[in-house]
Amino acid sequence: MTKVLILGAGGMVGQKLAHHLLANGLNGDTDLEISGVDIGFPPNGAAIHTHHTGNLTDPALIAKVATARPDVIFHLAAIVSGESETNFDKGWATNMSSMWSLLEALRAEHLATNGQYVPRFVFTSSIAVFGAPFQEKISDTFLSAPQTSYGAQKAIDELMVSDFSRKGFIDGISIRLPTICVRPGKANLAASSFFSGIIREPLNGLEGILPVSDTTRHWHASPRSAVGFLCHSAALDTARLEGRRALNLPGVSCTVAEQIEALRSLAGEKVVALIKPKPDEAVMKIVAGWPRDFDPQRAISLGYKAESNFQEIIQVYMDDDLGRS
Repeated sequence: MTKVLILGAGGMVGQKLAHHLLANGLNGDTDLEISGVDIGFPPNGAAIHTHHTGNLTDPALIAKVATARPDVIFHLAAIVSGESETNFDKGWATNMSSMWSLLEALRAEHLATNGQYVPRFVFTSSIAVFGAPFQEKISDTFLSAPQTSYGAQKAIDELMVSDFSRKGFIDGISIRLPTICVRPGKANLAASSFFSGIIREPLNGLEGILPVSDTTRHWHASPRSAVGFLCHSAALDTARLEGRRALNLPGVSCTVAEQIEALRSLAGEKVVALIKPKPDEAVMKIVAGWPRDFDPQRAISLGYKAESNFQEIIQVYMDDDLGRS
């Protein structure tokens, strides 16, 4: 039996991953024992085997999940970008300090087994590890120089995952997710939340607030692609990474105006009319510090796949979360 641990299992991507694993297994392996950690879980969420309700800043919780010696760990838990920027202490404690504590706990299990325990560790990083000035397309060798607290925390986590892997304590990989869109449910505190909101809310008959210019360009992939990225990472031969354990993943680069046109083509003018511009300088400043387009040749050569246009991304939301096409 393969023990799978999902950190952040109560969140949107965590729940989609859990549902996928329960229905399909992990890369053909259906003999799974799935555990999840989060500060809360949806009342009718995925029926995983064990729920651990708590915060990863709690040393007792970290010790509990580490001593269970999961074979595969998906680390999705984080304080999101907007909250990390406004709550400095909480962001660093949750996004960085807890990672050190977790990796140390896993190292202790590795040493206790004389090096036999080496879990696959899949960490969801972010394109926020990059900062301006940007190339037209971010290459696989572009400098990681974040300009937000969230980006700095993710970049430090990537280095920790890399070094603990180099020493053989874990077998880790950091995947720099595009902004995941369209996210179902309510908006969260991420500065990027509006990218989903201007699609999700109008499709549900609600007003969608647009806080930036429609010329804003960004990098996107669907929740379905995010689950695919995670599962692919769990099976990837990490020797192929040649020591560079952080990957830029494929996605769709488009402007907000192009997002809106994709929505118009699928849902019509009446739905698009529900998008209401409301400039927000704080959001504009954060988003302006993010990259806009990528050339993720390493990830593509390693078999990662995403949508090819934003219309496909909207269609995934309509099919998977609205039940209509």
